Amino acid sequence: MHVSMVCSVCKSGRPIADPESGELVCSDCGLVFSEKASENRAEWRNFGSENNDRARTGSPASLAKHDMGLNTVIGNNNKDSRGQNIDASMHSTMKRLRTYDFRSQAHTSTDRNLMRAFGELGRQRDKLGMSDAMIDKTAYIYRKALGKGLVRGRSTSAILAAAIYISCREMGAVRSLKDIGEITDVKRKVISRSYRILIQQLEMIMPVIDPIKCIAKIANKAKLSEKSKRMAIDTMKDLVNTEASAGKRPMGLAATILYLSCMRNDEVVTQKDIAEAAGVTEVTIRNRIKDLKSRNTSRAIRDRLFP
Repeated sequence: MHVSMVCSVCKSGRPIADPESGELVCSDCGLVFSEKASENRAEWRNFGSENNDRARTGSPASLAKHDMGLNTVIGNNNKDSRGQNIDASMHSTMKRLRTYDFRSQAHTSTDRNLMRAFGELGRQRDKLGMSDAMIDKTAYIYRKALGKGLVRGRSTSAILAAAIYISCREMGAVRSLKDIGEITDVKRKVISRSYRILIQQLEMIMPVIDPIKCIAKIANKAKLSEKSKRMAIDTMKDLVNTEASAGKRPMGLAATILYLSCMRNDEVVTQKDIAEAAGVTEVTIRNRIKDLKSRNTSRAIRDRLFP
């Protein structure tokens, strides 16, 4: 580290701080300016006890923890500050203190509810592929629902599943009620009911699902060709621009556009395969085909989809 001052002896050298000896010396002649140089490097002493862990700040604060990550934790390592094992009497005392510390963290029904809900959320995040931002958003929605008393008398799993669905919608992730119901083991009808309650009571405005993302999801799941996928995306953009997609379920419309695109590209695929990948019925696809053949759809789109 160079200091902005010139050596008074050689007039050319500049002082350099030696972090090992704590001295401030000249870079040319070696003159010692000071024997107590201030230490301004990052501190990397080992405060952990396992795997040479140098972290000292702990985990970051998060809404997905019942105490937001601001609690005190008594470690499980039974050693003193010198690294020596503590005696048997102190070992028993520390064990008792850990028990009291754990109980003090959940002394109210609200804390216990949050611990149970966020523990379940942590188990489901990997199954749903949720990002940290989506987890925090879900925790925020659940905290608001708990604060307004919407969880009382209802299933914690159902309210949590509805909060997950809302966060996925707001973050632009394509997750249907059926997908969340299969992973959370909550019936779709129950999630839908809880979703409507949260939307009404919390006065939330939900964004419209992007049908183009639905096309990508269905095509990847059904293992369709890139050519059919690109054709379906271009067609869906035209439908959105002409407002022909208004009032129709995005997943059902996306499945129909993909099926018709596969037909135009001579790709062998059945309505059943597309419907299973989209989570809709074959009747839905056939009904959407009839709608697209109607006069409400522009002639250019009809000529692109139907031979």
